[in-house]
Amino acid sequence: MRVIHRSGAIDAEDESPSAPREHVLATDVDVADSFWSQARGLMFRRSVPDEYALVFRFDEPDSRSLHMAFVPFPIDAVWLVDGEVSTVKRLRPWVGLGWGTADTIVELPAGAADGVESGDTVEVVE
Repeated sequence: MRVIHRSGAIDAEDESPSAPREHVLATDVDVADSFWSQARGLMFRRSVPDEYALVFRFDEPDSRSLHMAFVPFPIDAVWLVDGEVSTVKRLRPWVGLGWGTADTIVELPAGAADGVESGDTVEVVE
């Protein structure tokens, strides 16, 4: 499983959209697919590998929050609605909070979502 980011780049010379750029954000992907795995998230882990992602899928878009209680390292969080990025935020260890509208949330190591912006697409590929 992989997490792929696609952005519509802007050509600096004529300011027109160019072909989308594709970048692999993660190749080691876990899916939090139960109530307990979603509740636990990344809590109690000491770290995550550079190519890691934890994906939370929900039935429909809604306001979703994340907390960093018992997570001792920073992460990047990406909120998605139908694959389109609605919010991106770096969350601080232990005290970070974030929220956005999403039907999918992707948690990544800090720095992995650099360059991901609202309106881009992120896809989890089997």
